[in-house]
Amino acid sequence: MFDHILVVCIGNICRSPIGEELLKQALPAKKVTSAGLGALVDKPADPFSVTVSEKHDCDLSGHIARQITSAMIAESDLILVMEKGHIDSITKIAPAARGKTMLYGHWLSKEIPDPYKKSYEAFEHVYELIDKSAKEWIKRL
Repeated sequence: MFDHILVVCIGNICRSPIGEELLKQALPAKKVTSAGLGALVDKPADPFSVTVSEKHDCDLSGHIARQITSAMIAESDLILVMEKGHIDSITKIAPAARGKTMLYGHWLSKEIPDPYKKSYEAFEHVYELIDKSAKEWIKRL
């Protein structure tokens, strides 16, 4: 049912690349992509995201940030966002997407805070939240 999953954050360099890669690893039959609401287009994943992910055998080395588009939203079966405000942003772009847009941390009842320009420890904390959330989604997908 949910064959194409889109993972969204702001810059598409910190949280959504991790969320995308964890789901890709666990669900190879599904198409999992990511994008940003205010993407740092064509930039690689944040160095702290890369480092903390490598520590957990999660490779972000090939990631390139993309700006979300209405076409991406339309072709996605499920859109997973990091914060409640992101749901509103996606709904402004494509009102019909409201029903298929949910928090990545939905099953933990948590938003996943933006670690951009924060400490390595902040990135470790965010990785743990994304990893726990991914495991919950994987059980249900």
